[in-house]
Amino acid sequence: MNGGSCLCGDITWEVDGEFTMLTSCHCSMCRKVHGAAFATYVGTPAENFRYTAGEDKIATYESSPGGHRPFCPRCGSVLAAVFDGFAFMAAGNVDGEIGHELDSHIFVASKAPWHEITDSAPQFDGYPPGYDKPGVDFPAREPEREGATGGSCLCGAVAYEFDGPVDRFILCHCSRCRRSRSAAHSAQVFLPAERFRWLRGEEDIRRYQYPGAGFTPSFCSTCGSLMPRTTDSGLAIIPAGSLDQDPDGRPQMHIFVGSKAPWFEITDDLPQFREMPT
Repeated sequence: MNGGSCLCGDITWEVDGEFTMLTSCHCSMCRKVHGAAFATYVGTPAENFRYTAGEDKIATYESSPGGHRPFCPRCGSVLAAVFDGFAFMAAGNVDGEIGHELDSHIFVASKAPWHEITDSAPQFDGYPPGYDKPGVDFPAREPEREGATGGSCLCGAVAYEFDGPVDRFILCHCSRCRRSRSAAHSAQVFLPAERFRWLRGEEDIRRYQYPGAGFTPSFCSTCGSLMPRTTDSGLAIIPAGSLDQDPDGRPQMHIFVGSKAPWFEITDDLPQFREMPT
């Protein structure tokens, strides 16, 4: 038996038997919801899946006709979607080992321009062969100021932009980031807060304060997409998956690799740090 939970622990689930798939999706909608470079999902027949707590609390956003994206309304973690007789769970929220190697990368034609796929798993521009379902066109939103880099949530209620290059671009593998982003790792850009501005929807953002740590995920209360936050020290911290344009920067390092997901293999040549670098 395996299981998982959202970041705050309000919503938990269990799975009987083994997972039958492990796939990373690079579509722009998954990137926005997770705030990450890609979303990785595990699957199991629906009869093997059950919520054990908090099912009545789940919020859902319909991102396309019939396409429902459940999330925790308290902490923003992505929850299981059940359709076509299967339950699909974000691997970042699964407890322990998954016991399945990565099957494929899908929708790589839509992947983030700042992310490079460096492993050997098969790649498909859209859905894999044999999956008879059309993709959904989701055009990027343009920034309002010429030369700026913009970003937004999936539903469009929240939008922001910033000027100039990013200062730092970091991939974090800590367990908090994995559960918050419901992904293999977070991908975050950092820049001075004075170069960042909200365009709309700041009042629609919900924030969750993780107990005992300075970790505060921010997300759109309507669609659950991970959103930026600013700190008292004058930083803007932006989930790179929410970007609508290619930022002036590329990932620089992996941090907290000592806590990385056991099912995820780092195959690029970026510097790695077991915890936070000095």
